[in-house]
Amino acid sequence: MTTTSISPGKQISCPISISRILTASALMILTMGAASLLNHSRDVGVLKPLSTFPTNIGPWSGRIEHFDQKIYDVLGVDDSFLCDYTTSEGREIQLYIGFYQSQREGDLIHSPKNCMPGSGFNITSISTESLAAHNSNPETVNVVKLILEKGSQKQMVLYWFHSRGRVISSEYWQKIYLVWDAVFKHRTDGAFVRLIAPADTGESDTAQYMKRFAERLLPILQQYLPGV
Repeated sequence: MTTTSISPGKQISCPISISRILTASALMILTMGAASLLNHSRDVGVLKPLSTFPTNIGPWSGRIEHFDQKIYDVLGVDDSFLCDYTTSEGREIQLYIGFYQSQREGDLIHSPKNCMPGSGFNITSISTESLAAHNSNPETVNVVKLILEKGSQKQMVLYWFHSRGRVISSEYWQKIYLVWDAVFKHRTDGAFVRLIAPADTGESDTAQYMKRFAERLLPILQQYLPGV
């Protein structure tokens, strides 16, 4: 697991890397050049409507929720699912799945790294966690883990991009694959999957039960989201 943390008052000097500059420049050129391709990608729908997504997953029982319509208008999703899951032990996880039939210029998947601070929470830690992806190749996938704080509240987030058969944890690779698949497959469909749980029982305990839930979730997502 890799972790990024920020110490208040500590200055960090990062030498400029030529390779990083070239990579960033190439990514910018690819994104600009692919704008017309994104706008001409074909729509690909979900395999099954997300409204039929199970509300019982292992020991978890869910209650379907909804955002305000103005939030859906901003997100621009074509299908979505929001559900609060609990166990008999009182553990809680909120699952959100947002699906896009195609991602066009100005209508792209939003990263929680940009959205969460706007809701009053501060991101205090960014890391990656590895999940066991049973009966699939690769057998493990990486997802992003965020620790959010607002006053005395602490939350943990796991999220990833489920894009055309891939589980992607990097925003950069998500954009690269978006351009690649727009060129060679004429597809830009994709989903954003996010889990949120209160971290008041300790970060280690919260991470473990969130990972167990996510590992149960992965094979179910394959039944709903289009693959390669």
